[in-house]
Amino acid sequence: MSWRSPLPGNSRLRCCEAMANPWAGEVALVIGGEGRVMRLTLGALAELEVGLGAGSLVDLVTRFEGGAFSTRDVLALIVAGLRGGGWRGAEADLLSAEIEGGPLAAARAAAELLARAFALPEVGA
Repeated sequence: MSWRSPLPGNSRLRCCEAMANPWAGEVALVIGGEGRVMRLTLGALAELEVGLGAGSLVDLVTRFEGGAFSTRDVLALIVAGLRGGGWRGAEADLLSAEIEGGPLAAARAAAELLARAFALPEVGA
């Protein structure tokens, strides 16, 4: 799912976040000025596991929990989340894409994707 907002700056992200349903494991991210809603479906998780090569999803979660994740981990999670949300692009499309909030926002979104894929959101969240 994607949309374009006429609103300046961070208001795009706030609008995109309002579209994301945490109960469905969805996370919002603005890429190239376009709001995207991501989620890790079973198919996206399987693709993620294959894409990461060695290790398992448990290893990936452990790296994120320990703060030992790589930019490759973040990129793989963002691609998987986008695909789970219906995006049909390629990983190469993101290499030069501008992510609102920069690499830190991408890492936060990747961590949220993992957390929401394997846990129910807290009541009131």
